[in-house]
Amino acid sequence: MQRVNDLAGARRPHSMSKKLLKSTGIVSLMTLVSRISGLIRDVVMANVLGASGVADAFFVAFRIPNFLRRIFAEGAFSQAFVPVFSELTERNTQEAKTFVNAATGMLALATFVLSVLGIIFAPALISLYAPGYQSQPEQFAQTVDALRFMFPYLFCISLVALSGGVLNTVNRFAIPAVTPVLLNICLIAAMLGLVPLLESAARALAIGVLVAGIVQVLFQLPSLHKEGFLPRPNLDFRNSAVGRVCRLMLPAIFSVSVVQINLFVNTVLASFLVTGSVSWLYYSDRLMEFPVGVFGIALATVVLPSLSKENASGDSRQFSAMLDWALRWVIVIALPATLALYLLATPLIASIFQYNAFTINDVIQSALALQAFAVGVCGFIFVKVLAPGFFARQDTKTPMKIAIVSVLVNILLSVVLVRFYQHVGLALAISVAAWVNALLLLIGLWRAKVYSPQPGWLLFLIRVTVAVLAMSSALYHLNQADQAWYAMSLFERLTQLGVLVFAGVAVYFACLFVLGLRPRQLLLGR
Repeated sequence: MQRVNDLAGARRPHSMSKKLLKSTGIVSLMTLVSRISGLIRDVVMANVLGASGVADAFFVAFRIPNFLRRIFAEGAFSQAFVPVFSELTERNTQEAKTFVNAATGMLALATFVLSVLGIIFAPALISLYAPGYQSQPEQFAQTVDALRFMFPYLFCISLVALSGGVLNTVNRFAIPAVTPVLLNICLIAAMLGLVPLLESAARALAIGVLVAGIVQVLFQLPSLHKEGFLPRPNLDFRNSAVGRVCRLMLPAIFSVSVVQINLFVNTVLASFLVTGSVSWLYYSDRLMEFPVGVFGIALATVVLPSLSKENASGDSRQFSAMLDWALRWVIVIALPATLALYLLATPLIASIFQYNAFTINDVIQSALALQAFAVGVCGFIFVKVLAPGFFARQDTKTPMKIAIVSVLVNILLSVVLVRFYQHVGLALAISVAAWVNALLLLIGLWRAKVYSPQPGWLLFLIRVTVAVLAMSSALYHLNQADQAWYAMSLFERLTQLGVLVFAGVAVYFACLFVLGLRPRQLLLGR
């Protein structure tokens, strides 16, 4: 009987890791669809607006509700909501439904009030977020106007984030992951349909964002109804579970919004730089976010509910093993992505954006920023995976303390580097801050004895490093000079870029295979 139990226990990690990989694959695929649609959106935007003052106005205005969305919705709220909801669903479904209703009511009230305040105080927010625009009255007015039309998006997307947290916890990952596609579709429609009709292009795009928020809310309702968790919002201030979420949110607000706070600091500084700086940072950040979103956020989305359940069951060994499994996958995917983004910065920017209003100088400046952002790709994804190790245990204070250090590092480096490298220095400061955040989170989990590295890390790192070096050498020798990319046609660019991507992927995974690394070695329990 003991042997049977041992065998069952041995099989559980492998079956669980396969389930996690399948779920991560589903989320990654849906997120890939979302990112590709976002890339198409940005290509259209670059062609229509380029790196103009109008583009800068929209990007600055969009970052403010986006900043609050990541704090109050997808950020702190989700990280606090999912562990509590996971615990309740394991214990009592009816109690979980009551909790969802109360949480929806509280979140809706809070974000509605914030939206109204945002509309009223839009000029003050723009003065705070982009003080450099105060000396440019037309730019300032366009940005304020766009923000007022866009702010109610916060209310809609917060409800979308809550719905996504519910669906992810009950293992319905695909719908939340594909929902952002609707934002991209609405923005593309706004650029093609509204921009030619309205006097203000920034206002046209803002209306597109607002419509997207409404559509995204409606899109998730059928899935919530099917799972039996369609919210009936109410204001139950005495609900103990909602109280726990609020208490967990307070420190989490800061810790999960580090990237947004860093972007805020950089936007403030970029507003004093030459016109186009905000846009160059935006376009390069979008490409950097591609691997972070497709893999990092997908992995974090799957890992948080799973870690929460392991914590509720009291299985500390499996909790640590799951973190180890996630970290190894980060190395396998994120390290080659870092080098590829750095080496192919110009080919990527030129192939995707250099048409019509987007000039060669815009390509050069955006590519330099992308190289600086690429330095932090691994750090960004590590944070996505390591932070749930704290949140799943309902510890939001430790990540908050670490986040404070990370933000201070970013502010200090941004102020210093912007003087020498302008917008590129701002991108580099965010990357370094991401690594500081990731390393401190890892040290915190290790010191708390929550995470212990599994055997085999040295050999694993040697194999991956050799494969990455081989891939980098192939890309370096196959790539052409920057001037050649500027002169290519669309077909030539896409063909050459496709060859580079295929060659890099083939060399990397072939080397891993020759060096003896197999997918089964990355299963839990190996």
